[in-house]
Amino acid sequence: MKDLKLTFALPVCAMLFLTGFSFINRSKKASAGVNSKSNYYKVIIYKGKYELQVFDAEGWLYTYPVVFGSSEMRDKMMEGDKQTPEGHFKIVHKKIHPEWGPFLLLDYPNKESLEKFQLRKLNGQIPSNAKPGGGIGIHATRNTKEDRFVDYYYNWTLGCISTKRSYAKELYELLPIGTEVTIYR
Repeated sequence: MKDLKLTFALPVCAMLFLTGFSFINRSKKASAGVNSKSNYYKVIIYKGKYELQVFDAEGWLYTYPVVFGSSEMRDKMMEGDKQTPEGHFKIVHKKIHPEWGPFLLLDYPNKESLEKFQLRKLNGQIPSNAKPGGGIGIHATRNTKEDRFVDYYYNWTLGCISTKRSYAKELYELLPIGTEVTIYR
């Protein structure tokens, strides 16, 4: 009996280790939401938790693991700093990107982020000739082999939010243009 328990326990432990426990982050199957009757969705991203949460009018639906730009996890200050912006945004465009697959473009820089940017210039925190940057969105890894970057919380983007290819496809199908996205540290 002891050998039977060990025979079962070892493969289960190996599976948990090799998958990086990533499936534990999603308590509900996300593809089920594609058929949701809701017309309202909201996304909240917690950089410190490496989580993207989806809500509808009734409450929480799904949680996806995500990664970001630089591992410093600061607010985006200017173009080229590899930081993911924090604040309130909206999805303004959806496309299939040739490299990153499903891509949900955010309205960065928007009024809120431009105000922070200008204040930082005035305070001398960034150079006077700095630009805010743009092209920030939610997208997939470049290929399924890079999905492990998400499993191991490896921040690799230039400031975007990235998740596994299959998850990015689910988000692309679920979230309409106009969806509110809030990003917290």
